[in-house]
Amino acid sequence: MPDSSPSPRPEGRGHPQTYPIEDDAATPSLMEKILRQIDENGLLDFAAFMELALYEPALGYYARHTRQIGRHGDFFTSVSTGPLFGELLARRFLKFWHEIGEPQKWRVIESGAHDGTLAFDILTAIHAISPTAAAALEYAIAEPLETLRAAQNAKLARFAKNIRQVGNPLELANEPLPGIAFGNEVLDALPFHLVERHESSWLELRVGRDGGTSLTWARQAINNPALIAALAALGEHFTDGHRAEIRTNFADFLAPLSAALDHGLMIWIDYGFAAADLHHPLRHSGTLRTFSNHRAGDDPLATPGEKDITAHVDFTAVAQAAMKLGGKATNFHNQGAWLTELARDWLTNREGDPGATEIRQFQTLTHPAQLGGKFQVLEISWDPNATPQDPASLARRLFPNE
Repeated sequence: MPDSSPSPRPEGRGHPQTYPIEDDAATPSLMEKILRQIDENGLLDFAAFMELALYEPALGYYARHTRQIGRHGDFFTSVSTGPLFGELLARRFLKFWHEIGEPQKWRVIESGAHDGTLAFDILTAIHAISPTAAAALEYAIAEPLETLRAAQNAKLARFAKNIRQVGNPLELANEPLPGIAFGNEVLDALPFHLVERHESSWLELRVGRDGGTSLTWARQAINNPALIAALAALGEHFTDGHRAEIRTNFADFLAPLSAALDHGLMIWIDYGFAAADLHHPLRHSGTLRTFSNHRAGDDPLATPGEKDITAHVDFTAVAQAAMKLGGKATNFHNQGAWLTELARDWLTNREGDPGATEIRQFQTLTHPAQLGGKFQVLEISWDPNATPQDPASLARRLFPNE
């Protein structure tokens, strides 16, 4: 889920058409499953391939173990810096709890909780800062994968009274509560379609087999109405060979979460841009990347299940999907600016003199050359009375072409 995307540039890069699978590949069963699906159902769109590669219940990348994140894993996230990130998120959540009148029961829903480390840091801070809020809190984790559910249970045992695990947020919809749904680097892992410009038209890149045991790209005309509509909104200013990643699933992802909250707030932290920047004609090669052992790659068809697959988030599309569900964007800033604002109370409570370890964490999280400039934060409110502090500025940054 890390950010290693190139900046917009006029030149493209070559796209190998076939990725041979080594004889000693570590996930032959997953490869066999993918090849079998292709044989039975025809070419897979990239979103379907990515769903299998990352989330197949037994063999997918996120199902196999919990060692993807951190120094000895495949990528580094804000959670890896230490507990301060979770504490600052906890302060944002508590601010919301105060703003809505300190209800006797409220809910936080985390998507993409991985092994529970961020949840642990958030709950530790909430219990320390406001025992009253902690006693009223249900901390729900939406997690369908058994490997991760087990890791979360072990990590969060001391907070068992707060924790509720669900396979799907719709399980919470029969009792919507005031609260927050959020995720740190989860939107970038949602499956996406891969398209390429050819003779002034878009073609979809699908996944097939080369006749043997290797996967290969196949270009096809697009017949998905949602994908056609998303591409139409981008305009026609693209040269042949331009690649882009398009997610048509944001509304499907957000809808169960919004149903589980009563006048709730959503906070999404990830790398990405507003649509005009993400789909700039000079971003010729798109942002698709794979990650393994902290190395970025661009061979998504090689050794499925062994590496992360990701692409930048179109935050304009996220906001538009939320609007169709009754929400509205109220804040959109880079992580550095957003966390710095949250840290005002943190600094005040420490009389302006936090420890050296915390200062290092804060600098890593907020410095523009480190994580502060790599990630964006989008807040979406379902409170009809909520308004952005600066609506004109928000519109310019999030909807520059409207």
